[in-house]
Amino acid sequence: MTAAALLPTPDVSFDGGDLDCGNGLLLLIRRHIDPLPRGGILQILSTEISVEEDLPAWCRLTGNEFLSMAREGSHRRYLVCKGGLAERDAQQPRRDPVPARAARRTARSSAPVPPVPALAVMSMGSWPRPRWMAEAVHAHVEGRLGEAEFHETADDAVRLAMQAQSAAGTDVITDGEQRRDSYASFVATRLENCQLIPLTDLLPLVDHPEEFAAELRALDIPAGEVRHPAVFGRLERRRPLAAHEVDFARSLTDAPVKVALPGPYLLARTMWMECISDQAYADREDIAADIVTVLRAELAECLEAGAALVQFDEPVLSEVVFSGPKARRSFMCGALSETLSPEHELGFARDLLNAVLEGFPQERTALHVCRGNWTPDESLALSGGYAPLLGMLSQVHVGAYLLEAATPRAGGIEVLQGLPDTARIGVGVVNQKLGRTETEEEIADRIGRAIGLFGRDRLLLHPDCGFATFADSPICCGSGAAEKIAAIRQAADRFFP
Repeated sequence: MTAAALLPTPDVSFDGGDLDCGNGLLLLIRRHIDPLPRGGILQILSTEISVEEDLPAWCRLTGNEFLSMAREGSHRRYLVCKGGLAERDAQQPRRDPVPARAARRTARSSAPVPPVPALAVMSMGSWPRPRWMAEAVHAHVEGRLGEAEFHETADDAVRLAMQAQSAAGTDVITDGEQRRDSYASFVATRLENCQLIPLTDLLPLVDHPEEFAAELRALDIPAGEVRHPAVFGRLERRRPLAAHEVDFARSLTDAPVKVALPGPYLLARTMWMECISDQAYADREDIAADIVTVLRAELAECLEAGAALVQFDEPVLSEVVFSGPKARRSFMCGALSETLSPEHELGFARDLLNAVLEGFPQERTALHVCRGNWTPDESLALSGGYAPLLGMLSQVHVGAYLLEAATPRAGGIEVLQGLPDTARIGVGVVNQKLGRTETEEEIADRIGRAIGLFGRDRLLLHPDCGFATFADSPICCGSGAAEKIAAIRQAADRFFP
């Protein structure tokens, strides 16, 4: 019996043709191997000679087992095991369909939507996830935890996050984004023809891999643990991105519920990579049109589910105006695509946002902008006031602006008086990056100044940004997040009769 005969039969096979590892083959490998259970076997056919050396190196880097290579005429046939062969016979959880509860409207969601009051206290969105929840997120993305089991685990984490917010005194509650690997890239797990791949898989595809590798090493999170959306075909929304989060949150509280979604400009910047996305789209504008369609459908369903406020996150706008064309590109938002002039990018972002928002109730929509929230180190985030963004922000047809303001990097808030007086103004009154909880006096001073500028009825109160942008790297611990929200509550209470 030959050695080849002893190898297991592959579970999945594809032909990579003459693609090399730096020209898209790794992405095709990732597309086929990620859905496999641990111990699953992938067969790769290739005519490119360099793969013979590069594929074993990739396997060592990613913790997969390289099994064999055989030549058959002009082709080479490779076998790779996801994880290791020793895991092949292990019991694997079954992949279940999305639970019925996640796909239907609850009785609570049909009840009247409670309004967001003046001086409402809220978190921005993400809340520190328990370690067991972060592990469940990874297991789900990697195919080791079925859909139903994942949501059962996430339901418990959401209950804890919402209880913590309620106990701290929030008026508007989020589910803490417990089901997400990050505030934005999670959409790749919910859309058709899109999936998450490790950032390290992109090394062979960028123009300057040495510089890219150095930037990845600067991240507080190991780059192998950060996953990035990769688009392999036309994007389709066949299930909710976040409306199921609203469903469950609404079943747990009578308070107004807010849900955050990545904005269309952020997603266009994130999902358009010429070396990958051009298999399905002509250019960034082409993919942006489908992103708008997806987000309009999602916005409609979130509002139907009873979200009091749907917040669109566009932190990458600050990169457009605060990092010049020769500055080191920031990966704070996972936005890897190249950009044109700031004027062009801001106009593009404005048009995309307005295309998503058109026809929806303005008072139930919000826009969040910050300057980077992947590390508690203030020196690594961007810095600059709102003046360069004011014109663009003023032209977005949104009901509320939720803006960073407590950090000195954001500049003064006086300039925000130039925003439309029909919109509410959310002011960051605590800095989630700061290692201590601000005093009640500090926060009350910020609230008082904001009331003097915008009036009490227009004002909303929150931290500068979320407490846990990435599942694996919270900006602060859960108790610290609760302390900061409670401090906002105590300071805000000074301004009630």
